[in-house]
Amino acid sequence: MRTVKHPEERKNDILNAAQVLFSTKGYQQTTIIDILKAVGIAKGTFYYYFTSKEEVMDAIIDRIIKADIIVAKRIAADPNLPVVDKLFHIIMAQSPKQGSNKQGMIEQFHQPSNAEMHQKSLIKAIKELSPVLADVIQQGVEKGTFQTKYPQETVEFLLASAQVIFDEGLFQWTAEESIHRALAFIDLLESSLHAEKGSFSFLLKRLTGEGDENNQ
Repeated sequence: MRTVKHPEERKNDILNAAQVLFSTKGYQQTTIIDILKAVGIAKGTFYYYFTSKEEVMDAIIDRIIKADIIVAKRIAADPNLPVVDKLFHIIMAQSPKQGSNKQGMIEQFHQPSNAEMHQKSLIKAIKELSPVLADVIQQGVEKGTFQTKYPQETVEFLLASAQVIFDEGLFQWTAEESIHRALAFIDLLESSLHAEKGSFSFLLKRLTGEGDENNQ
């Protein structure tokens, strides 16, 4: 007897299966037939929810980013955390755990054939995350920790530059080059916000990838 599921549950089943397949088999190598077999549904059921494999990927990107934003907003609203600690926890929470499906998806974004998908994910991440970070920056301004007239715009510029410069799919820096750029970015960040020197030194490991093996 065929199992009848709530539409949202069935849609999530498709997304869950597709995310595992995209992460392990690869986006280009995964077919809609693969997804159908993994979920155990007919082609008509798939097309009831999605028009294409690309639309499935878009939905997965949305879901990953929304989950990150929920965590970021929770941290931003914590009245017991100093603003610099909030930024630290928000930024570190964006890092995928070693071997996770999220990490597998990010690796797929870096494939040359997935350049358009990669661009979409970067734009959406900046648009969704920047207001949360800007809110924390504004909290810092009100407490005298930071100084800026443009918290939203400052965050957008910093996020956009970091997303591009430190994207391993776009640039393959040597270890030394990566460290120099990370130090320059930290200096730029502290200067832009008139923050105390060393406030964002925690970003060095995050930007250079050092210590990622501990992020499990």
